Amino acid sequence: MKLKFLAAAGIFIFLFSNLTLAQSNNRISPMDSVSASINDLKVEIVYSRPFLKGREFGKDIVPYGKVWRTGANEATTFEVSKDVLINNKLLPAGKYSIYTIPDSDKTTVIFNKIWDQWGTQYDENFDVLRVDVPTLKNEEPVEQFTIEFENDGQTEFAWGNVEFEFQIKES
Repeated sequence: MKLKFLAAAGIFIFLFSNLTLAQSNNRISPMDSVSASINDLKVEIVYSRPFLKGREFGKDIVPYGKVWRTGANEATTFEVSKDVLINNKLLPAGKYSIYTIPDSDKTTVIFNKIWDQWGTQYDENFDVLRVDVPTLKNEEPVEQFTIEFENDGQTEFAWGNVEFEFQIKES
């Protein structure tokens, strides 16, 4: 009797662990990362990439004027190996979460010291740096949220018909 129970429990544990693993690998908003080296500086952003799915940025999803987790799921993280200038404002070396407040003409990019959290748990008391950048319009809509680095430290965030960017330089 004990042997049948142990066998059944083992099968249940095996099936449940495989189901859980399969679900974590098939995220609706998959994880991605981008990294760059600018001279001796290392930069990495880790984020989830949601899809528009027929919604409009600034209206149906990510309403203008509201804090956005800048991705989906866990907080998007931004890590730099050295002190940097973000649009000529100092950001000390370290790991941060990135939040944004998009609007039709400008976007506020926020670097927050609490990085290991779910993305909707933002607390402005832990902001380290805020930078206002222009909100730009994309000619070609971007279905899946995308972050890219250019060789000169330009960092671009694009989703839907909206793009915003900032410059990273060694301090």
